[in-house]
Amino acid sequence: MDINEAKRLVIEAGNRLVANGLIARTWGNVSCRISSEEFVITPSGKAYDSLTPDDIVVVSIEDLSYEGEVKPSSEKGVHAAAYKLRPQCNFVIHTHQPNASAISALGCDINGLSGRARELIGSCVPVAAYGLPGTGKLKAGVSSAIKNSESKAIIMKHHGAVCLGADYEDAFAVAAELEVVCMKYICERYRYITGNVTDSFVSIANYVKDTAKKCKQKDMPSFPKYDSERFGDTFNLYAHDSDECIVVNVKDGSAATGKDFVYTPSMDLHAAIYRSRSDVNSILHSENELINATSAHGITIRPLVDDFAQLVGISLKTVEFDPNNTLKTAKKTVKKLKHRNAVMLKDNGAVCVAGERDDAEAVEMVLEKGIKTYMANALFSKKGNTISPVDSVLMRLVYKMKYSKQK
Repeated sequence: MDINEAKRLVIEAGNRLVANGLIARTWGNVSCRISSEEFVITPSGKAYDSLTPDDIVVVSIEDLSYEGEVKPSSEKGVHAAAYKLRPQCNFVIHTHQPNASAISALGCDINGLSGRARELIGSCVPVAAYGLPGTGKLKAGVSSAIKNSESKAIIMKHHGAVCLGADYEDAFAVAAELEVVCMKYICERYRYITGNVTDSFVSIANYVKDTAKKCKQKDMPSFPKYDSERFGDTFNLYAHDSDECIVVNVKDGSAATGKDFVYTPSMDLHAAIYRSRSDVNSILHSENELINATSAHGITIRPLVDDFAQLVGISLKTVEFDPNNTLKTAKKTVKKLKHRNAVMLKDNGAVCVAGERDDAEAVEMVLEKGIKTYMANALFSKKGNTISPVDSVLMRLVYKMKYSKQK
């Protein structure tokens, strides 16, 4: 393929992955074969919406060498293996798509595909052995899965998926069908256990809650959700259900605006977070239906997928936030948010924090995916299947020191 056309397709594919919710931030990667010896691939740590042809790197299939100062994706070895082992493959996308990620922690292949799924993907979807992102172990696991199957979709344990295509459109068709296959697999398990039919993770979350041991935490009263943006010594508090905006002092949570307003517990909550976290300039109080349903569980969730450890933190905790005692419970929330980018509020969803609004939205996206993975594991009675604490800490540190500084 002409190198300029290949680069154009790779850039277009990256934007399409973001638009379709198959990746967040700079995760995932895309490549296109340009000859029997080389392919072009997205760079490391750059946002897809800012890529230019000069950012797309030409890499050798044989030895992964490349020229120039732009560093290719750390997963270039996975792409090279696909091109080396599958001569008919000309386009590869590595996604962090939600349903495939939810399956990834189970560690079991999906067999017996039929109909459109079999036509697009093959007879099964294998799960590759786990390896930390960008490592030779990860590449070896994916290479083995490609070598030992004819599938065009490989799930990477605790990570995401690799979708192989004869061309651009074929690779995306594989990715789209993989989401259908994975959701069907999870829902079939739900039907087998309960006798009921669902196509929603919310139903699964409610089932998991009803069948789990009763937690000691009490039900908490709900209160209106607000998002906010910090501007120096004040922050703007935005109501979800109206155009209301309250300007609030970070120092004490008091209103700095001259307009009439109705007090909300979010004033104390957001002010406490901003006072304790100089790195936070944006707070998003999620209204996501699955996150809200999960907040009622009163649980702690540990990483089952890599990007959860990187972006959310080494665990997601739940705090009983009492809107009738905001100062005390705001302090408890801040404590459980330490070294993390999200915390669940019992019966009130989750608060996601970051330096910028789009980063807070990425936290919410990865949080939802992590919850889906947790619910799938609970449904299949998988225990002790989390990523090791050491690996979680390592990925969190690498992300904070390196990738969070890039877009």
